[in-house]
Amino acid sequence: MNKVKSLVLAGLLAFAPTLAMNGPALAQDNAAVAAPAAGNEAVAADSAGNAAAPAAEAAPAAKVAAPPRMKPTPGIGMPMPGEITLQKQFSPTGHTARWLHDVMLLPIITIISIFVLILMLYVMVRFRRSANPTPSKTSHNTVIEVIWTVVPVVILLAIAVPSIGLLADQYKPAPKDALTVKVTGYQWYWGYEYPDNGIPEFVSNMLPKDKAEANGEPYLLAPDNRLVLPVGRPIKLIITGADVIHSFAVPSLWVKMDAVPGRLNEKSFTIEKPGVYYGQCSELCGARHGFMPIAIEALEPAQFDQWLLSQGGTLKGAAAATTAEAAAPAAAPAAKL
Repeated sequence: MNKVKSLVLAGLLAFAPTLAMNGPALAQDNAAVAAPAAGNEAVAADSAGNAAAPAAEAAPAAKVAAPPRMKPTPGIGMPMPGEITLQKQFSPTGHTARWLHDVMLLPIITIISIFVLILMLYVMVRFRRSANPTPSKTSHNTVIEVIWTVVPVVILLAIAVPSIGLLADQYKPAPKDALTVKVTGYQWYWGYEYPDNGIPEFVSNMLPKDKAEANGEPYLLAPDNRLVLPVGRPIKLIITGADVIHSFAVPSLWVKMDAVPGRLNEKSFTIEKPGVYYGQCSELCGARHGFMPIAIEALEPAQFDQWLLSQGGTLKGAAAATTAEAAAPAAAPAAKL
């Protein structure tokens, strides 16, 4: 029995240093095992917080809907059967041009033509050979020569003054706040781009007859995509051609400018009234020259801004400031000290 006790005591004495050294290490290992568990709980809490964060963020704004496609009005912005005069105008330069045509040119040309015809008939009858066997020896008449020199000069001056004014108005540079649109003529369709508003080029092709009639639009003048512009705002068109020479022409707005490859031509104008205004390519450009229609849809400024946003564009200038002010929440009043 004493031998057994001696052996147990000897074993305890042999392993005591090892237990004394490994005890703290085991405690540290247990603490280390416990620490990741606590860390995992923190990570789980953070994950839950991050998962909840997107839900707390505001949802992205819904896409703005485009205004409905405007219906054309018969007789406005389009030619009419049997029409022999200029189309009704809806731009300031168009009004001046039609006044010059209807009030000045037509009456003057008509009066002069009738007057010259009467003179010719009178001379043929009055001074025919049978009535004047002995011809007159008159060489000149000072009064008549002064009249036929001064009167034509006065008439030409009366025509020249408004004509030069109209030419100056047609080529007047657009103001800085004008809406800029790039127009490109292709064989055989049009491309429109709004560089200041971030809208890339989209193309405009002629509608088939059945679709045009279904939309209530004139065949050969109705495209699928219109050039949308605002009313009452200066517009600057930068016009060019991609292949051959085309011509961008809308008669009811008094707009016509050649689209020349490698050249940028500028045309500025202002539309006075909402509506749909039709035009065509007016320069022979190939086999399908007659199938390059133009349609300008003129909208009120608020509707035009809505259309810009619906196309993914951005507003600039006063329109953008107004929209930002309307969207911004009212600032809280400062606390009184």
